[in-house]
Amino acid sequence: MLITNIPYLMITQTRCGDITLLTITNAIGASVKLSTLGAGIVSICVPDRNGDISDVVLGYDNPADYLNDGPCAGKIPGRYANRIAKGRFSIDGVSYQLAINNGPNALHGGPTGFQNRIWRITHADGNSVKMAYTSADGEEGYPGQLDVVATYTWTDNCTLRLDIQATTDRPTVVNLTNHTYFNLSGHGSGSVLTHLLQLKASSYLPTDETLIPTGELADVAGTPMDFTTPKAIGRDINADFPALRYGKGYDNCWAIDGADGTLRTAAVLADMKSGRHLTVATDQPGVQIYTGNWLDGSPAGKDSVVYHDYDGVAIECQDFPDSPNHADFPSTLLRPDSRYARAIEFRFTNE
Repeated sequence: MLITNIPYLMITQTRCGDITLLTITNAIGASVKLSTLGAGIVSICVPDRNGDISDVVLGYDNPADYLNDGPCAGKIPGRYANRIAKGRFSIDGVSYQLAINNGPNALHGGPTGFQNRIWRITHADGNSVKMAYTSADGEEGYPGQLDVVATYTWTDNCTLRLDIQATTDRPTVVNLTNHTYFNLSGHGSGSVLTHLLQLKASSYLPTDETLIPTGELADVAGTPMDFTTPKAIGRDINADFPALRYGKGYDNCWAIDGADGTLRTAAVLADMKSGRHLTVATDQPGVQIYTGNWLDGSPAGKDSVVYHDYDGVAIECQDFPDSPNHADFPSTLLRPDSRYARAIEFRFTNE
């Protein structure tokens, strides 16, 4: 094990394959631990209302267990996060076929997506870590070489910012996010169904039974999908409603109100027991809420915790699922003369 000290940053290189873990600690002792496997978030340790610091991110004891894990815990999936119907799309009249790895559809870039790749550390100093990955032309069926850079910045006010940029040498499709599971009571404290969630979204994307969007934007009013005012995640999760039956809980994308490419609040998560609040902001048009509906059977958790369904919630800011097959959705097409640039902020407070 090699440990190198840099101001506010401790880099720990493990000998578990080629995985490197990096911990950023701020002035109040709150910290974020990152992994080069999938450019992932391994832990976020923040204070509650009494000043007690706990880890609020689900994850595993063994860094290698993040490889090919079903939950995609903490990582950046890609080249296209979420689903593409039947793994097919076309660009400029040319059709492409991806691996089918989620029922009849492609999910998270395929079996060897970005979440299962080792990223390169290109910068680690102060309160910022930058990791890069080069996806070859044809990797997982996607056209064009894609060069991706993810920058994590951790501040003294407990805000974690993720900036993701990408360029390509051929037209391709891109949709990138972070897939961290949060439990503001602490990662090993059980269900998040009592957490309060508010979404700045008055419409959501209905799907078919395989969780592919129909193309419609539906009003949340009067449905279990309405989080426009804070409510417990579990209040309506067992309602007899198509989206909840299809996903065994929430696994849907909401359209963020007023999304215009500038940073705006997408979601607020609150745990009344600890007093911790998480405010998520983004410049992306959508936010996928996944309530950990299939966490049973995950690898051994940190501190030997066994995770169960609904023990964490993922708040995934992103473009819409299956956008390449819906002309009315915000475009996810990236051409060589443009740059993909997206930002997500996770701000932790306590009350």
